[in-house]
Amino acid sequence: MEDLVIRDAEVVDGSGADSYRADGVVDDGRIVSIVREAAAAGCQRPRATRELDAEGLVLAPGFIDMHAHSDLALLRDPDHSAKAAQGVTLEVLGQDGLSYAPVDDRTLAEVRRAITGWNGDGDDIDFDWRSVGEYLDRLDRGTAVNAAYLIPQGTVRALVVGWEDREATPAELDRMRRLVAEGLEQGAVGMSSGLTYTPGMYAKDAELTELCRVVARYDGYYCPHHRSYGAGALEAYAEMVALTREAGCALHLAHATMNFGVNEGRAPLLLDLLDGALAAGADISLDTYPYTPGCTTLAALLPSWASEGGPEVVLARLRDEGSAERIRHHMETVGSDGCHGVPVEWDTIEISGVGRPELGGYVGERVDGWATARRLLLADELGTTILQHVGHEENVRAIMRHRVHTGGSDGILQGTKPHPRAYGTFPEYLGRYVRELGVLSLEECVAHLTSRPAARLRLPDRGLVREGYRADLVLFDPRTVAAGSTYDNPRRLPTGIPHVLVDGRFVIEDGRRTDVLAGRAVRRTPAP
Repeated sequence: MEDLVIRDAEVVDGSGADSYRADGVVDDGRIVSIVREAAAAGCQRPRATRELDAEGLVLAPGFIDMHAHSDLALLRDPDHSAKAAQGVTLEVLGQDGLSYAPVDDRTLAEVRRAITGWNGDGDDIDFDWRSVGEYLDRLDRGTAVNAAYLIPQGTVRALVVGWEDREATPAELDRMRRLVAEGLEQGAVGMSSGLTYTPGMYAKDAELTELCRVVARYDGYYCPHHRSYGAGALEAYAEMVALTREAGCALHLAHATMNFGVNEGRAPLLLDLLDGALAAGADISLDTYPYTPGCTTLAALLPSWASEGGPEVVLARLRDEGSAERIRHHMETVGSDGCHGVPVEWDTIEISGVGRPELGGYVGERVDGWATARRLLLADELGTTILQHVGHEENVRAIMRHRVHTGGSDGILQGTKPHPRAYGTFPEYLGRYVRELGVLSLEECVAHLTSRPAARLRLPDRGLVREGYRADLVLFDPRTVAAGSTYDNPRRLPTGIPHVLVDGRFVIEDGRRTDVLAGRAVRRTPAP
């Protein structure tokens, strides 16, 4: 007898097609049959060891978070309700060009320091890996949800070139190519960049193109946090489209927003650019989160020249009065490349987290100027995270309607007051943008969150409710599903998502996290 029958569910299968009523049967981690109501009317209904009454609930594929920062959270937090309770069954890690493989001892220490604000300092983690394959093996010991991995180009550059602003030598470029190829052979799904973060931002287009050629040979995709989301945003998007066209590589645009005052109402220009490229045969997709503020580290706003050399050198520049004044001038007058070419408007910067407990009084406060920002950067040793209130709702809605759009939380789980997108992205889409605002139909929205990302990841048996597919599934109430997280209470869990299954096993049951750790690394089988 099969393991589970989900009885009388409204199936939204992820394809975008109309929903239908059916029983779904799960066995040994896969969907073994789907019996529609009409077919069941005159025959015996399926039976299983366990039956779940899903009357009034939607049965959908598990959601795929195309932009996650759970690289260490999955290892330190077996519960991981931040994502599991949203219905997420697969996260894509290694984002924005900085993560923890491939590394050597030196690079690991540098990267840990550089992205403490994203993932914590990692003192509670046994870093018993160095290669991409070893990191994926570590995930295979069991996690709350599944995870795929992008090779972080900035980490690769740090390993080979260091944190200096210079071109790679031919020998260094050859080594970077080999590291990218090895990571793809070991199961990575593509490569990411953070082109407003050091040291990845020091790579010229020719270097990135060569690495993307390697990614293309393995049928992977390139996922850049491109060079600007503010002044010059359209030019930065066009740069990535042209670069990947030259390399013959698929492109996935990370958190594809149009932020800051200079871009208010300009989303249609971005979409026209993408439509033109798609019509010419480009393979492009993108992800967004359904919120207007962004989230990053306070140190990320510094100009790139000030960040050259790594964290210790940055702190030394901040201590030096002359260098600090030059930094201030670039940030407040010129427009730092770290702040997307836009002069910092301090009243848009809210402190969301600090590394040192004694600085906790800053959390939730807006930064009142450079003197406070400098003091905090030094005292917290660059570990401070921020919300940046610079988005535009009309741009958010326009971009999420596009046919190549997928969902990505960009969820940073660190900090006392993280961005609510970390705990609320997927129910926010379903509750606010489907039920309340009607920006997307339910069937459209589920496709954006399931089959489209699965197609980008080249996963042949995920992203749809279909016979033979993996039983990564979510059941939610379309009348009540909503994000519980808010800016004031960002860690509140969502409502209306009573059941989530990973590999056919309940990780959320009756609205509560079980002790099941069914998640594993999802590896791409590389093309020859």
